Order: sequence, then structure tokens, then C-alpha cells
Amino acid sequence: MRSLSSSASSSPSASHAENRADWQTLRSLIPYLLEFRWRVVIALSLLVLAKLANVTVPLALKEIIDALDPKQAVLMVPVALVIGYGVLRMLSTLFGELRDAIFAKVTQRAIRRLALQVFEHLHSLSLRFHLDRQTGGVSRDIERGTRGISFLLNFMLFNILPTLLEIGLVAIILFTKYDARFAIITFVTLLAYIAFTLIVTEWRMVVRRSMNELDSKANTRAIDSLLNYETVKYFGNERYEAQRYDQNMQHWEVAAVRNSTSLALLNAGQSVIVAVGVTLLMLLAAEQVVDGTMTVGDLVLVNVFMIQLYMPLHFLGFVYREIRHALADMEKMFGLLHENREIADAPDARQLVVGKGAVRSRHGAAEPTGAGVTASHPLPQTAVFDSNVSGVRFEGVNFAYEADRQILFDVSFEIPEGHTVAVVGSSGAGKSTLSRLLFRFYDVQQGRILLNGQDIRSVTQASLRAAIGIVPQDTVLFNDTIYYNIAYGRPDATREEIVAAAQAAHIHSFVESLPQGYETTVGERGLKLSGGEKQRVAIARAILKNPAILIFDEATSALDSKSEKAIQAELRAIAQNRTTLVIAHRLSTVVDAHQILVLDKGRVIERGTHRNLLELNGMYAQMWALQQQEER
Repeated sequence: MRSLSSSASSSPSASHAENRADWQTLRSLIPYLLEFRWRVVIALSLLVLAKLANVTVPLALKEIIDALDPKQAVLMVPVALVIGYGVLRMLSTLFGELRDAIFAKVTQRAIRRLALQVFEHLHSLSLRFHLDRQTGGVSRDIERGTRGISFLLNFMLFNILPTLLEIGLVAIILFTKYDARFAIITFVTLLAYIAFTLIVTEWRMVVRRSMNELDSKANTRAIDSLLNYETVKYFGNERYEAQRYDQNMQHWEVAAVRNSTSLALLNAGQSVIVAVGVTLLMLLAAEQVVDGTMTVGDLVLVNVFMIQLYMPLHFLGFVYREIRHALADMEKMFGLLHENREIADAPDARQLVVGKGAVRSRHGAAEPTGAGVTASHPLPQTAVFDSNVSGVRFEGVNFAYEADRQILFDVSFEIPEGHTVAVVGSSGAGKSTLSRLLFRFYDVQQGRILLNGQDIRSVTQASLRAAIGIVPQDTVLFNDTIYYNIAYGRPDATREEIVAAAQAAHIHSFVESLPQGYETTVGERGLKLSGGEKQRVAIARAILKNPAILIFDEATSALDSKSEKAIQAELRAIAQNRTTLVIAHRLSTVVDAHQILVLDKGRVIERGTHRNLLELNGMYAQMWALQQQEER
């Protein structure tokens, strides 16, 4: 956490940058106001009418008091003035309420649009951002930001502007009707109040930002701990988690106390300035009443004006303070909007064309490529790879998550349309990275990935991902019903199609046995289901999507042997006419693949059919022997 002193003594350039960011934030709200420009105009008109009525109230009160003065020898109560006074008070409130009612839609639409914009932007950011993000902190940033929008729109338009308008009207009345000293004292009080408020509020913003940062950290800690509830219980670390959470809250408490004490200082200083101004005005007014240059009604008028000014002036300090807080709250939310998209569609990106076609060999005949070829005898890429061939092709792909951690080295292989290629290897060999690259969660540093002859960087991400279905190793479900989670593969599918997909994934009978059937809620991340049940839901979801390209990333790893054999038959059936990439650890699940790649430390060291690879007696043969021994 930045210390108060170091932050307060930040350079003028840093302060200038913050002010520029605040103006950019304010400017970003203008389109939302222009969308309902007539509502804004009507609301501002009602605002002016409300303030005119409010300023006229003390004038009516003065006339009533003067009319009741015994020296005026009035024989009856000024009924018309009293009624007029009541009407003015009513109109002042009525116009204000009408203004709020008319402007409500502008505020709520702006909140909705901006929240949606942030939500969509977060989904458009790369996987790298989401692997690094802290869910609790991001959630709290958005929550505070949307709340800040509501405050900013309402108070900027309906508190600062009307307060300044009211101050101007009162100053004009005091200057034209009374001694110029009244206007001078009012202006000096106003300037002193504003200067003091600005200086102290800017100093307090350092504390506010620290509070926001610490609040987000504490919320992140709490969310992370609750999401990993089972792990906490496994290791009996409830007390440890509570201590970690309390450490964050302890720092937040220090910042919150500073915030409260500095607020008390600000309020006290504002009250002193206003009290001095009001006292000076009342002394001057009392003196002129004694001299006979002012009436008792004038004295009341000046007093009421100052009371009316004191409240909005005091409120103006609060509003300015809260607007600065709202800007600080919105700062992180708008920061999310400015988060750079690592993966973006090219300006001329086209829709992916998923076509039909045969795989041509060097001799022109259709055949699987690369059968029985090892790394020591690689296929000549120029002879085999054809840009017109349908299917998936990796050409000389090099990839690293970080500059000093390369994962894939010159990976080249092809999955002809309708064929199945399996990738096997030890953990950390880079197998799952292939599926992430195919989905274009990351871009390759060298080489290229082609789908039906189209570089995936030249097509839209939406069309690319619509053509690919995946059954991931780690299936995470939404905290909703089983029906919803299966239907997520194709939200517009009919119930019959969803049930058919569940039957194909061998989960229908299990779902039907549940008391609530397909309406059974699966819990946070699907924790109410077993690993095998979650994986079958994922398989049903992929079947329902009906993609041209399928990826099975350890798709049956959570299943027992009996269930695995039953589902393997179904997986083979749904992969029959599709281009399929199978990432597997259990070699028994890939023996029927048209081609098997053995990946080791990011390099393809062997490739061929199951029989070819056993004959080579290399790494694949060793893995096969080891797994057969384990099964026995």
C-alpha cells in the first residue's frame, strides 16, 4: 500500500494525468446523455424552475413578515401572500421530484449499457488476462463502478449545477436590493469554502484509492477461499484462511479510519467557514435594521437566504467529495475497458468456411498423411502440405506462454477432414496447448495453423470457435440446472435434441433417476456432480453443438473403465464424419486413431498408427507396455 505521505507528494505530472483521466471518464458519459437528450432538456428545465421557486420563497416570506409588522397597521392577515408562499414551497419540491422521475431512465440505461460493455469486453480479453485476474477484485471494481455512474450522473447535473445557479441568483438579489457588502461577504465565504473543500478533498482521495485497493484485495481473498472450500477443509486451514483475510481487512481498517477522521476535519472546516460568513452577514443586517435602512423582513430574508445557501453549499462539498470518490470507483472499471485485447480479429477478417475435400498425397491419391514416420524421418512439408486441403494443419508452430518458457518447438502435423489424430505424451509436454492454440486463445509466435486452407488469424474468432467443439479434461459447469448446462452447447436447441445428446453421452438414465431430473441444480462449478457425471455433461454439450471439428482433451479421464468403454463407442460414432483431435494419456483410448503423435517437451518425436508405433519400439511402445502392466 502506498503511504499517505508518498502519495500526497506525488509529482504535478501524476496529478495532471489523474485529472485528465477524470475528464476522460466524464466525457465517456456524454453519449449516454445524448441518447435521451429530450429527457435531459426537460429535466434541466424542471431543475431551473425548482430553483427559481426555491429562491422566491424567502422573498415571499419577507413580504409576509413586513405585512404583519404592527408599524404597517395592517388589519388582516395577508392570505394571498401566505398561500403564495405555500404554493412556491410545493412547486420547489414538485419540480424536483418530476425531474428525478424523468431522468431516472437516463441513469439506469447508462448503468446498464456500461455494465454490459464491461462484461462483453471482459469476455473478449485473452485467456492470459483471465488466468491472471482476481475474480473477487474484478467483481468489486465493477460493482463500485456502476454505483459511481449513478451517483455521478445524478449529482453532477442535479446538485452541482442547481447549487451554482442558486448561489448566483441569491448573489444577484443581495447585490441589487441591499448593501454591496452583503454580496462581497457571500462571495468571500463561498470562495473560501470551495478552496478549502478542493484542497482537503484532493488530499483525501489518496486514502480513498487505498481503501478501494484494499477492499478489492480482501474481497478477492474471500472469494478465492470460498471457491476452494473443499481444499480448505481437506487441510483444516479455516483458521489460516481467516487470518489471511483479517490481515487484508486490518490494512483496510487503517485506511478507513484515516478516511473517517479526514472527513470529520473536512466537515468541521466547512462548518467554521460558513458559520463565520453567516455571523458577519447577520451582524451587518442587524446593524442596518437598527439604522432603519432595512426592515425585519429584510433581516429574515438575509438569514433564510444564508440558511438556504448553507445547506446546498455544505451539500456541494459533500457532492464534490462523493463525485471524486465516484471517479475513483469508476477508475478501475474503466481501466478494465482499456485493458488491451491480446487476441483481436484482423480488420479484414472473414467468416471461416468449413468445406468438404479430400487429402491429397504426393502421388495424388487420398490417404492419411504421415503414417509410421518418426522424427528422424520427418515428412517433407512442401511435398505433403497443400493449402487447398480440408481439415486442420499445424505448420512449423513455435509457441511460448512467456518469453523464457517455450512450450512448442516446430510442431507440424495434419488432420485430414473426417480423420482422427491423437496426441499423447507425458504431462507438461504441451498437449493441451494445441487445443488452446486451435481455439485461438493465444497466437503462435512462429508458423501458422490452417483450417480448410484458411489461416485462423485471418478469420473471425466467433466463426472459428463455432466450428470447434471440445470436451475438456477439467469440466467446469455453471451453477444452474443439468438441462441448462447441456443446452449451453446450443442454446436454441429443442428439448428433444438435448435429451438425445444426453442419451448419446450415456447420462440420460442417471438424470432421469434424480428427483428433479433435468432441473437438478449442479452447484458452484458443478460440485454436486461427480467427476464422471460432469464429464458426461460436457460430452453431451459437445454432441449438441454438432461442430465440424472435435477436440477430446482427456475426455474420459474421470470415468471408470466400464463407462469409458461405453462412451468410447459413442465418441467414435460422433467423430466418424468429423475432423477430430484427441489428446489422451490413456493409450488404450486412441488405438483406433488414423494417426498418433507422440509429443515430448514440445516436440513431435514419433508419429504413425498404433501398430506402426509399436513396431518402432520407441517412446510410445514403452508407454504402452507400462500402461498394460499397470492395468494387469
